[in-house]
Amino acid sequence: MTDSAALRRAEAVRHFNRFYTKHIGALHERLQKSAFSLTEVRVLHELARGRAQTAAVLTRNLGLDSGYLSRLLTNFERRKLITRRASESDARQSLIALTDEGHAAHEPLDTAAIEVVMAVLERLTPNSQEQLIGAMRVVERLLDDQPRRGIVTLQPPRGGEYGWLVHRQAVLFANEHGWDQSFEGMLAKTVADFTLNGDPQREICWIAEQDHSIVGTAMVVALSATIARIELLYIEPDMRRLGIGTQLMDECVRFAKRVGYTTLTLSTVTALAGSRRLCERAGFVCVSSAPELHFGRELTVERWERGL
Repeated sequence: MTDSAALRRAEAVRHFNRFYTKHIGALHERLQKSAFSLTEVRVLHELARGRAQTAAVLTRNLGLDSGYLSRLLTNFERRKLITRRASESDARQSLIALTDEGHAAHEPLDTAAIEVVMAVLERLTPNSQEQLIGAMRVVERLLDDQPRRGIVTLQPPRGGEYGWLVHRQAVLFANEHGWDQSFEGMLAKTVADFTLNGDPQREICWIAEQDHSIVGTAMVVALSATIARIELLYIEPDMRRLGIGTQLMDECVRFAKRVGYTTLTLSTVTALAGSRRLCERAGFVCVSSAPELHFGRELTVERWERGL
């Protein structure tokens, strides 16, 4: 990345921060009809979510300074909004919970917050609402210091998602490896063949979703009555090494066995080390390797195979 590119991206993030801070400030002004600050509302909401928590957990979950939180909790205790009791597992920690008065103070604030956000969403069409929520989830996922090992579900692509998969992979491989538009053309042809001529009994495509965001995909297509091939395999960069690729590969193998194929193949290139590791862990063996010109690059193309 050049210095100018880094500066441009930093300025874009700052611009978004200013916009979002201003927007949230406007929402808060409409919401704030109580004696609680925005931070106090966040702490009340965190405590209202369920079981009692320690100050250390609150500090971590809310990103607050421990000294500031300590003063805030002391004020809550004085107002009889919280109780503190020693933790049975760690006597150095106190478990904090809302009192009945604390719940009574939080409930109207929570209701008002929901009403304010719903009023904002009502200005948008349902499709735009889903687009906004999806973008928020992507921002949250990308900025999370520790990628979550949340539940990943596999399901068939919905309307528009086949085209999105072509776009997403074309962008990723262009940025990461410099592959040209012929790769996008190959992806588009694979998707077109599958959606127009695929056999739903013997071929399948999955998207891997976490928190309603697509984090990967894989497709099994027939080459003959006994041989199938894995296509369109990819994992979002920030979600790699979390077991999602293994989950997709295992599902491809199970499907191929169930349908009755005797051999499952996959083509990759030597430069894609992650793809090669997935093949090895899933029991595939590299049966051929040759230099070829593909996607505007000299690549070493490998064909991997697994007997079923």
